[in-house]
Amino acid sequence: MDLPLVVGSFFVAIIVGLTGMGGGALMTPMMLLVFNVPPLAAVSSDLVASAVMKPVGGYVHLRRGTVNLRMVGWLCAGSVPAAFCGVFVARAFGDGADVQRAVKYALGVALLLAVAGLVVKSWLALRAGTADGPAGAGGMPVVAVRPIPTLLVGTVGGLIVGISSVGSGSLIVVALLALYPALRANQLVGTDLVQAVPLVTSAALGHLLYGDFRLDLTTSLLAGSIPGVYLGARISARAPGGLIRALLTVVLLASALKLLGVNDIATLCVVGVAVVAGVAGWRFVRPARVSVPQGSSESRSPAPDR
Repeated sequence: MDLPLVVGSFFVAIIVGLTGMGGGALMTPMMLLVFNVPPLAAVSSDLVASAVMKPVGGYVHLRRGTVNLRMVGWLCAGSVPAAFCGVFVARAFGDGADVQRAVKYALGVALLLAVAGLVVKSWLALRAGTADGPAGAGGMPVVAVRPIPTLLVGTVGGLIVGISSVGSGSLIVVALLALYPALRANQLVGTDLVQAVPLVTSAALGHLLYGDFRLDLTTSLLAGSIPGVYLGARISARAPGGLIRALLTVVLLASALKLLGVNDIATLCVVGVAVVAGVAGWRFVRPARVSVPQGSSESRSPAPDR
């Protein structure tokens, strides 16, 4: 049992509980950059730990009826075989140091894609608001599943997860949001959590067969992440989601740049520019809020449609 790794995974898991994403995108880079774990061993241990934790969140959403099972089926049809094949793709890059370097770069690219996805998701939320589609059974919006695009999302996401352990939350959630904007947030997260169970299990099985799994790493991850996820889920209702997503985006960007070999000064400059640009973009895109004095005619009756 590695106590520092337990503590680190605990804090990462709190972020996962708060945001619903970022497990592989934060846990694996933490093991690489802070604890100097070999990339393939970090990916394998993270996937096995995720295979243990994902069913807990998926079960909760299944009981609440916030899972689109037809969408889950099409996602799994693409993601499960692709995730297993992702292990073969990682091995195809070469042996020894070549494999470790290839996985490290693949993880950096995957994190950049996750950052882009989070930015697009936030931009769409600011522009479109929180409008939902017509409600069906249980108050959930009625969504027509698009089989082929959903299958492709699962295939690409599963391949990336198999190679880098990133994508089961950060990338696939964003892709589903773009495909199905009428999905409510809880149904989006619930559907992704349930499809992620066979996805990460398939990828973890591939890494287990190749001997990359390390029991000591996985035990330390589970010891810290299980209570961390529980605590994060308990306080998620009170935490400002926008602030958490912004912090997650900054951490992902910095981790991606370091994994791609960018030096410290350049990383700080890029992250600083990104933060300034993000604040400026948020102030420009967010809807204007007009303050109406109490007792005025505008506060008593809504303005007519034009």
